[in-house]
Amino acid sequence: MKISVITVVYNSVDTIGDALRSVSEQSYGNIEHIVIDGGSTDGTVKIIDAFSDSLAHVVSESDEGIYDAMNKGICLASGDVIGFLNSDDVFAHNDVIQKIASLHEQVSLDAVYANLIYLDNLSDTQIKRYWRSRDYRDGLCFKGWMPAHPTLYLKRRIFDEVGGFKTELGNQADLEFCARVFELLKISSSYCPEIWVHMRTGGASQSSIKSMIKSNWNSYLALRGLGLRRDPITFFAMKFGMKLPQFFARK
Repeated sequence: MKISVITVVYNSVDTIGDALRSVSEQSYGNIEHIVIDGGSTDGTVKIIDAFSDSLAHVVSESDEGIYDAMNKGICLASGDVIGFLNSDDVFAHNDVIQKIASLHEQVSLDAVYANLIYLDNLSDTQIKRYWRSRDYRDGLCFKGWMPAHPTLYLKRRIFDEVGGFKTELGNQADLEFCARVFELLKISSSYCPEIWVHMRTGGASQSSIKSMIKSNWNSYLALRGLGLRRDPITFFAMKFGMKLPQFFARK
């Protein structure tokens, strides 16, 4: 089973090396690593070039943001299973992809996912936020839930069926995408209660209050189009309630 890992990056000279090394050191032998760079100017491309022997595809050109870059990676991917490891992230250990492949091979699943933790620096021992996923049940995405997206590995056919991310939704594009695959397509999935990814705080998901309000409202409208039947105040309250425990939960 070929696993495609897509890394999206733009001007991340301080962190991209850790992400690329994290993939190259995985114990699993059949990984297709794709790097989509947004035309970095800070030395990122030079670091990517140093890992060229372990990379299947490298694209370096301007794009319309992180989800546009992810869509480019999906189009290039030829793996049976596709997932993402962004430039601020690393795998929690060297057997994560082996675990993902084993889960997909053991049973007929469309998706597997797990937990992740946020750290200020990879050397920190203090967890800033613990994104603990859970087993999916009907309607969860319409409450603002989604699995820890950087740990989500889907069969290629799912992307073929539902398409990629809607770039106009900004940092809420992953929630809308998860609603499409979990709520509408009713995929089969398995939650693995382990930490698969370490994420640095302060990444691309951090934005201004104005842009957060706009993207959250757009996500609400998008979910309404998919079948959400709650008023916006109730939806945002439930969405906030889903996320709040992440700042207090610890392994």
